[in-house]
Amino acid sequence: MTARTTPPHIDEVSKAIIELLQEDGRRSYAEIGKSVGLSEAAVRQRVQKLTESGVMQIVAVTDPLQLGFLRQAMIGITVSGDTRQVAEALAALPAVDYVVLTAGSFDILAEVVCESDDDLLALLNSEIRSIDGVRSTETFVYLKLHKQLYNWGTR
Repeated sequence: MTARTTPPHIDEVSKAIIELLQEDGRRSYAEIGKSVGLSEAAVRQRVQKLTESGVMQIVAVTDPLQLGFLRQAMIGITVSGDTRQVAEALAALPAVDYVVLTAGSFDILAEVVCESDDDLLALLNSEIRSIDGVRSTETFVYLKLHKQLYNWGTR
């Protein structure tokens, strides 16, 4: 998802739809319609507009460990030059699932999911550190994921 300079106006009904889908992304449009006072077709249209505009995505959230990805890490990256170009190059890497430009000690934070420590090492040395403009990296290996939620709501 990309940030918008002017967020679209989201009315209370659309916010309620979003929150219901955050609780259960498989909830039927008919069930949502009953909760928010709309027809199934009207809910379908609103969900389509919300997804097409980039306000929300409906995806299956997986547990990387259950899928055989035994190493996750956050990588702090210091850049010389245009941080946006480095961010684009990072975003194109399949192992990278999160890229954000930051202010502070690092110019970019990138979260990665790898099958092993060897894969993480190869990713760092062969791919990330070889990107033009990457000056240095610091890797924060995840020992245990304590909390990760996607239901922060709309209010």
